[in-house]
Amino acid sequence: MTIAVGTRIPDVTLMTMTKDGPQSVESSDALGSGKVVLFAVPGAFTPTCSDYHLPGFVLRADELRAKGVDSVACLSVNDAFVMGAWAADQKVGTSVIMLADGNGEFTRAMGLEMDGSAVGLGIRSQRYAAIIEDGVVTSLFVEPQRGLDVSSAESVLAAL
Repeated sequence: MTIAVGTRIPDVTLMTMTKDGPQSVESSDALGSGKVVLFAVPGAFTPTCSDYHLPGFVLRADELRAKGVDSVACLSVNDAFVMGAWAADQKVGTSVIMLADGNGEFTRAMGLEMDGSAVGLGIRSQRYAAIIEDGVVTSLFVEPQRGLDVSSAESVLAAL
């Protein structure tokens, strides 16, 4: 069952890449304080994710912060090494926190998994964005089909 607006985010261990290697971080620590925009993608280095979704949030990170967002985070069911390489490739810098949900625990707990086995992806996250305030989902934008519309940086900006 998909997480509902007004519900606290699940508390699970995620990973992020640091200069010293992979580091574990609790989702409640990464996403549970202040106003956070979380967006999730089916996979790092995949076309829509790399060409539009992540770049849109990197380009508009300052606009999001100007609207009261404390941090922007990207989550994918990939490992921390892949997320770190993708961040470097996309020149993310400090604009977006890159979170690896390698085992899909956060994604399952959010009720937003999808089965990409038909195209060799296995179980991944649906494409979505959420506005989270002090750990509680206040807005949720799940893509109803393939492509990028309701979960884009522009859509989130318009909702703020």
